[in-house]
Amino acid sequence: MSTAAGRPPTTVAAVLGPLLGAVSGERMAATVATLAAEPFAGRRVGSAGGAAARAWLARHLADLGAAVTVEPFTVRFVPEVYAAPDVRWHDGTTERRLAFGRDVAVHLASADEPLVRHGGLAVAGAGDPAGRWLLVPPGMTLFDAYGHAYGATGLLIGRGVDADGWQYTMLAGPNPGPLPILTLDTGTHATLLAAAGAGGRLAGWLAGNTPIRRLDVPAANLHGAWPAGAGPEVLLTAHFDGVGDHPGLRQPAAADNGSGVAVVLEAARVLTTQVPGQVRLSVALLDAEEAGALGSAHHAAQLRRAGAAPLVINVDGAGDLHRSAAVEAGGPAHGLLAALDQAGRYTGLPLAAGPVASDNRRYATAGLPAVGIGAGMAGYHSPADTPDRVEPATLTAVAKLVAAAAWLATRCGPPPP
Repeated sequence: MSTAAGRPPTTVAAVLGPLLGAVSGERMAATVATLAAEPFAGRRVGSAGGAAARAWLARHLADLGAAVTVEPFTVRFVPEVYAAPDVRWHDGTTERRLAFGRDVAVHLASADEPLVRHGGLAVAGAGDPAGRWLLVPPGMTLFDAYGHAYGATGLLIGRGVDADGWQYTMLAGPNPGPLPILTLDTGTHATLLAAAGAGGRLAGWLAGNTPIRRLDVPAANLHGAWPAGAGPEVLLTAHFDGVGDHPGLRQPAAADNGSGVAVVLEAARVLTTQVPGQVRLSVALLDAEEAGALGSAHHAAQLRRAGAAPLVINVDGAGDLHRSAAVEAGGPAHGLLAALDQAGRYTGLPLAAGPVASDNRRYATAGLPAVGIGAGMAGYHSPADTPDRVEPATLTAVAKLVAAAAWLATRCGPPPP
């Protein structure tokens, strides 16, 4: 569909010019700010904040003229830190309280221990573990640490922090084990490891608890459809859930993935208002991505059972574009990739093959043509993921790319078998 000079033909330019000119970075920034606000409380799956965000998004889709449906499902064993851990270290002279989220966090494999447990320090694999908090040396696996921990009070594992000094939060990970486990930032871990290795009075003691439980929670995907239109169906997807607030710690989930939701809503808006009836469009705003991409797994299975094969464009992270946007393709996505490549050339957004480990992989695994787009995020899974760090220019660039790719994909016919 390109001329010999590499420029789109006039008919394409005549459509895409007004279409992309209607994209508003300010509107998307306002959407991100709303989703990241305190009433939605980090939007963890199964939480009141997540349900409130879904209700707000349903009204937004209805205002865009979509036929809106909600598809519920259940997510099992979602971890929740239900109280801020109380962790103190005494070095033999001075007592220091460790800051939750920065110095210390609760490991996903930790047992639930709400009571503060006091014990001396020792190094896993060296000396008697009974009644002590064991410092797990770098390079030792959790499995091996358990083998050295008979009678131990708990385990202390080193973990890096981000550029803002936060430990990141995860919901998908190992099942709980038999002991309380705390993660310490690498500097604190190294200090305690040296103290424990010195032994005796110099080792000091640590007191801490691990208030973490697992919950079975209700979840629901949100669907919007504009059935009028020709050509293959284009499905725009983004997950609306975040990792949720911790007690005393707001985790706004602005870039991950308020930005992706804002892009999908804006692309749907311009497609349905600027080229009405030209794209057979649907939107899926997905729950429980942070718990293992379970919302997209649920939806992809539904599509497969129904024999549907939409062209899936998933956006996860559109907040902090540097040189190029990452694109990961899966399934029979040759035609969709061609449309995306042409959209990138038309909009001027460079694209590079790179991992986008999100809902797009669930659709691709189900045999659907799927691409994932990622354009950066600051403050990943931490209190630093705030709306002010989501760039309107990045939102605009990615929304233009998605809208152009969706329109071009419907011009290219069905993908090859």
